[in-house]
Amino acid sequence: MDVTISEMRRVTLLEVSGRVDSTNASQLGETLMSQIDAGRYQLVIDLSRVSYMSSAGLREMVAAVKKVRQYNGDLRIATPSERVREVLDLAGLSAIFQIFPTQVDAVGSY
Repeated sequence: MDVTISEMRRVTLLEVSGRVDSTNASQLGETLMSQIDAGRYQLVIDLSRVSYMSSAGLREMVAAVKKVRQYNGDLRIATPSERVREVLDLAGLSAIFQIFPTQVDAVGSY
């Protein structure tokens, strides 16, 4: 798994690629929490290049969205791959996260 972070005017974009599973989900969580701890509360996570997302990865994203919402922020998802979208739907997380078809839509939603 690899995470690339881009700072924009109002939004922090995290582009994730590879597999997110029990061996590296904590790394994703630490990356998200470090952004929140740095005062970045408007986050977009691009999952278009994620081939697999385990329940451990989903837990890290849910923990991050709960924390960022304490500061009136949000974590929004851009372009989830088809497999990741299915996992989000099956887990019932499509109701928790705002999901957008493109990065531009997700970033522009703030």
